[in-house]
Amino acid sequence: MSTIEFDSPATDVDVLADLSAAEITAIREIVADLLTGTTRFVYVGLDEPDKAEVLAHQAGTGPAPERLARVLLLDMASGVSRDVLVSLTHGAVRTSSVIDTARGQVPILVEEFEEVGTVLAGNERWCAALRTRGVDPESVVCVPLSAGSYEHLNEQGRRVIRVFAFRQDHPQDHPWAHPVDGLCAYVDIVARELIELVDYRIFDVPEEPGNFQDPAQAGPPLEGLRPIEITQPQGPSFTVDGDQITWANWKLRIGFDAREGLILRQLAFRDGGEYRPIVYRASIAEMVVPYGDPSPNRFWQNYFDTGEYLFGRFANSLRLGCDCLGEIHYFDATLTDELGMPRTIENAICLHEEDYGTLWKHTDMFTGVSEVRRQRRLVISFFTTVGNYDYGFYWYLYLDGTIECESKLTGVAFSAAYPPEGSPYQSEVAPGLGLPYHQHLFSARLDMMVDGLANAVDEVEVQRVPVGEGNPHGNAFTAKSTRISRESEAARDADAAVGRVWHIVSTEKTNRMGAPTAYVLYPDQTPTLLADPSSSIAARAAFTTKQLWVTGYSPQERYPAGDLVNQNPGGDGLPAYMAADRSVDGTDIVVWHTFGLTHFPRLEDWPVMPTDYCGFTLKPYGFFDANPVMNVPATVSAHCGPSESSCHGG
Repeated sequence: MSTIEFDSPATDVDVLADLSAAEITAIREIVADLLTGTTRFVYVGLDEPDKAEVLAHQAGTGPAPERLARVLLLDMASGVSRDVLVSLTHGAVRTSSVIDTARGQVPILVEEFEEVGTVLAGNERWCAALRTRGVDPESVVCVPLSAGSYEHLNEQGRRVIRVFAFRQDHPQDHPWAHPVDGLCAYVDIVARELIELVDYRIFDVPEEPGNFQDPAQAGPPLEGLRPIEITQPQGPSFTVDGDQITWANWKLRIGFDAREGLILRQLAFRDGGEYRPIVYRASIAEMVVPYGDPSPNRFWQNYFDTGEYLFGRFANSLRLGCDCLGEIHYFDATLTDELGMPRTIENAICLHEEDYGTLWKHTDMFTGVSEVRRQRRLVISFFTTVGNYDYGFYWYLYLDGTIECESKLTGVAFSAAYPPEGSPYQSEVAPGLGLPYHQHLFSARLDMMVDGLANAVDEVEVQRVPVGEGNPHGNAFTAKSTRISRESEAARDADAAVGRVWHIVSTEKTNRMGAPTAYVLYPDQTPTLLADPSSSIAARAAFTTKQLWVTGYSPQERYPAGDLVNQNPGGDGLPAYMAADRSVDGTDIVVWHTFGLTHFPRLEDWPVMPTDYCGFTLKPYGFFDANPVMNVPATVSAHCGPSESSCHGG
């Protein structure tokens, strides 16, 4: 149905490939004149070409776009940061500019996090505050965190990190169980000085350990669990060629970025002998963890794990049988270390397929036909550890054309001292130990391409029909559809009461019934940002205030909270993108979906949190002319009984 083809065989330049180790080495040489002994590489990533250029090149109607890399540099001695665009095609710096830090700082370096402990260990005010609480400074680990933006005069123009203290009783002791609360240090990491010490209250340090790996605390091993082995004697059904994956009727490419982590590109589904495009690019473009405790030392806790911390660089090396089970294909990720050298995260991405229960089934009362088919899905995932939390991001592709994204949250919830008088903002999970209430809010950037570039979004919801002419018995209800025409009306709320969903439709292609081909976004019905609209975090993370945003496509508009999130005062990102009030009806559009969960921690979440889940689903709606999986073969399994050797019946 669509004339647009992804990844034409004639393509001779892999324009969307991740940067290779050789290219990263070349980038360091190209920018050598901009480096000093204290310059660090904050971020290096592919500067993706304009979609139109990529598609033209893949169709054989345009040249290969210039291969560009974006480089963010920070001089740790001066605090001066640079935004550099490097041409790998020409081996030269294309542009280089000093960043105006009034609109945000570059993300935080691991080296800066590590430096904080040294700065505070030599500060007598900090050490004295610890001793006042009966804590030996030698037993303290510092937890450095992004500062946010609060118009503090003594922070203007500074690169600030805020720091909590935790006591660690021995090398295998998890310090999260022993917060040294009522205390917080504000550190200028460039000047290497304490600029403010918040010391408003002395709490007893909780004593009970949180060492979940210790048999004395975890208890004896659970007995009776027998091994589950996942086998595919004939091998997996997918094939991998570089970064391209084909499975069943699906074809796509994957990538990995230090900021966004896993990227899915050019998802297409084979129908009638050709691949029809659905999504050009999908990623988790931002996430923020806003905390709800207004205490004087923690009111500022709001972490952008993508824009401030670059969560992709903390990806885990996954282990067979532990993180991934079955017939697995792993992909390594090549990133840049802070000295500008290539580094490899082995087994960063896991690819496998898995059974997912019943695909379809019917036993017919008239014909006696009884048929059932098994569903399966392709799973593409990675896990990243950002401080205390561990996040897994799983993309699922199903045989019937469904796309699903699931975030898995586990690790250790951030802790505080629980006040003896109680707190309306924390859960007490151990004697004197509280876990503050918080949210995890993610933004999926979905560069849609349903049967081509001309797309629009219809908001569809149920509508009751009152008793009256045409509905005398009052049983009727119908669907109401509203086209979103411009960006000024394209920030939308979910509403479970009316079952609100969003249809991403082609404005050029129709199905056999004459309706637009479409995919439907089904949101989770969970709260958006709970902070007050006047708060700093509401300005900085405006994307969290609505579940859906629709913008016109622009290659420069990559991140929903803006480009430089660290210490950004707010106003960048989606509100700025949408200020132009572009048409989003029948054009190239990007859908941004906010999803997440609100966490009121349970006792069962301590000392390590069982995995929690959130996500969303994209389903075909009139994209196919009928059920696309009627032709899935019946299962023949050695696990069936003699009379149940296949799923045919009747």
